[in-house]
Amino acid sequence: MRILITNDDGIDAPGIIAMTVALDQWNQSLGSPHELIVLAPNRNFSGASSAVGDVFSASGIDFTRAEVPGAKTVEAYALDAAPALCVIVGRRGAFGAAPDLVVSGINAGVNVGNSILHSGTIGAALTGSQLGCTGIAVSIQARKGADFSVAANLTLGLVEEVEHEPRGIVLSLNVPALPASEIKGIRRGRVAKAGLIKEVHRGEHHAHAHMKVGDKGVLDLKLGAAVPELGDVSDELENVDDGALINQGYVSITQLRTVSEVLDPDAALVTERAIEGVERHLARLG
Repeated sequence: MRILITNDDGIDAPGIIAMTVALDQWNQSLGSPHELIVLAPNRNFSGASSAVGDVFSASGIDFTRAEVPGAKTVEAYALDAAPALCVIVGRRGAFGAAPDLVVSGINAGVNVGNSILHSGTIGAALTGSQLGCTGIAVSIQARKGADFSVAANLTLGLVEEVEHEPRGIVLSLNVPALPASEIKGIRRGRVAKAGLIKEVHRGEHHAHAHMKVGDKGVLDLKLGAAVPELGDVSDELENVDDGALINQGYVSITQLRTVSEVLDPDAALVTERAIEGVERHLARLG
């Protein structure tokens, strides 16, 4: 099995270093049956989701040979690319054989609730699944002194398991910032409704009536529960929702699905009505 390691915090981030070291040591303990390669952004791409950027006008992607501290024998490259694009070029064979598994992380901050839509960590894993890889996205609660090695070692259990599962699944692992001895257990986490941005305000002097073309303003953001360190989860269901599980001291595992057509009967009716509506306007144009 060939494993591609990436992240959205950049190749020098402590999370990807901890992940690479753990995977390398685990692989060596087994006699090195797996191939590891690191293809990660050369800078922070947090919040990039599955974005690839402007690949239409760019002539190519700059990259640099890199070295991961503690795992110097693992082939590594820093790319001037978002995490999803790192996965795409890896899967397309730009750096040797196509990977079978994408391990994304460890992200410095939880990826829970509706904010997972915007996560570059999640986006990389989902992009891999679209291309036939299995994906594991790993995130840890952002708190001072958080031990990335705990999340890295928990990931090894997932890697060992997904080898025997159908190709293309995506698992999101969220770990509380606790010593291993204080983690209460591992639960299946339901994606909560919490979003990244809870409220947005603009000052009175930036009101519509007071602004002229060219005037600049500032929008003040109030973040919700789905923030890196994990915010208020009082409205989440204990023992069920992903954010609440982290807050209770549990590791949360959620299986995710990439973009796919909605095929249920109710959705088909909505699509048919949409077609009829567009056809009416097309007839008027004709």
